[in-house]
Amino acid sequence: MTPDLPDHLKSAALSHNPGPIPHLGRRYDTSGTFLRERGNTVVCHLVEGSEAAVAINDARARFTQMPGAEKLAFTAASSLHMTLFQGIIETRRELPYWPSDVPLETPIDDMTGLFIDRLARFEPGDAFAMEVTHATPNGLTLEGVTDRDRAILKDWRNRLADLLGYRHPDHETYVFHITFAYMIERFDDQTMAAWVPFLDDIAKDIRARAPVITLRPPAFCAFDDMNHFEELLVFEPK
Repeated sequence: MTPDLPDHLKSAALSHNPGPIPHLGRRYDTSGTFLRERGNTVVCHLVEGSEAAVAINDARARFTQMPGAEKLAFTAASSLHMTLFQGIIETRRELPYWPSDVPLETPIDDMTGLFIDRLARFEPGDAFAMEVTHATPNGLTLEGVTDRDRAILKDWRNRLADLLGYRHPDHETYVFHITFAYMIERFDDQTMAAWVPFLDDIAKDIRARAPVITLRPPAFCAFDDMNHFEELLVFEPK
């Protein structure tokens, strides 16, 4: 077992987490091909051409050259985003991941239409600033830069939950992130040992180049798989 592995990396290490890999076989297969898994979500895409986008895309490219990269299923670079609030997804038709006032068998397109109707009365919150906290084999974790930013994020999420009618179990503890890839196999100790200093360097490099991660306004999106998130409604912050 890799000694002194930081908590945010333990889920990627086979010796720390030998159980089944979430989403494998449902969201993507062992060849790294993404499967059809329709749903909707509220995300903030990167601002194309911004220093943050350049730094993050550089980091993603470096991931693909690392030992063990073949154990990762990389999403399309054009899909890079930070999820603000999780929508519903066809492979998780159960409470509390679904509005309790809507039948669980409701088609995804109907759910997306219903959410658009509900979101028509949503009042956007204030703007917020994000920063990178860590890099993991899956990508980057982020948080609001200041206490005020973190309070604004909480306000957005709480009001979206109230309007759409559901809260995931991790609603209060949700970790904001930008996904580069999903694990096909967890890393053995030797691979993990190579990634620990690499990931630390990645996080330091992005923070130096882009102390604030520039994001597009939150948008309600539909998706067929994890490679593209089509913006249907955009919420311009106050």
